[in-house]
Amino acid sequence: MEVAIMIEGQNGLNWPRWQRLAAAVEDLGFAGLYRSDHYTNANPPDIESLELWVSLTWLASHTRRIEFGPLVSPVSFRQPTMTARMAAAVDDLSGGRLTLGLGAGWQEREHTNYGWELLDVPERFARFEEGLRIIAHLLHDDAPLDFEGVYYHLHEAVLLPRPARPGGPPILIGGNGPKRTLPLAARYADEWNAVYVNPGRFRQLSERLDELLAAEGRARESVRRSLMAGCLFGRDTADLTRKLAGRNRTAAQMHERGVAAGTAPEIAAQLEAWTGAGVQRIMLQWLDLDDLDGLEALAAAVLKN
Repeated sequence: MEVAIMIEGQNGLNWPRWQRLAAAVEDLGFAGLYRSDHYTNANPPDIESLELWVSLTWLASHTRRIEFGPLVSPVSFRQPTMTARMAAAVDDLSGGRLTLGLGAGWQEREHTNYGWELLDVPERFARFEEGLRIIAHLLHDDAPLDFEGVYYHLHEAVLLPRPARPGGPPILIGGNGPKRTLPLAARYADEWNAVYVNPGRFRQLSERLDELLAAEGRARESVRRSLMAGCLFGRDTADLTRKLAGRNRTAAQMHERGVAAGTAPEIAAQLEAWTGAGVQRIMLQWLDLDDLDGLEALAAAVLKN
């Protein structure tokens, strides 16, 4: 299994923190660095939140090896032709290291505060599918696109210059929903990213995705399987006890809820369990943006160099 790092960009991310984190993830040997795309959190207070695509543009030209991308960028924030243009350009700038994570949007507070229309759930996913159709066409197809949808209207839209990577950056769709998200992943995604699920649930969802892919005439191998998981890493038992304090759960119970939790041997065993369930890449959520010493200890614990 490949191990990457995921951060919440709305939790105080600024340029010094982003630059330090990117250097650490690159130098420590993690497979990638991913981040959320939010203005703010669901509840106050509001703290620093570096804009997603500006931060990824910097990352593309200031790292050499790691893969990266949004987990995930909601279509509610940006018109899909703009997202496709930015994604293709950032992927080219990085030499083909971007994964384009896309979502429907979910957080009400930021949509209200910043003037974006979230829509109710059925409309939200209908708009998401229109956005996916547009972005996939622009990345994959040279032909101009005429599109008359409910939410978007295009006439002879074309993406130029064409992406240097054939087909452009891979599209990732994140989420666990079997009724809406998995069917969209089967239709449009190059990668499906589950969120906070234990190995048994991951296996069930992955098997359902296999069925949906077969119905679409796609091979199961055409969609990579990844997981965004929480991370509660204790450098020793005392450190783990401190981090578990107030949660009323053991490390094993946290793992059952989709969190990699424990000391080094425990987390290594948990990663093996996810590997056995079919996870090909795990994005461990690292919430303390200033704890680079902890990140180094985590790398020593989980990376097989």
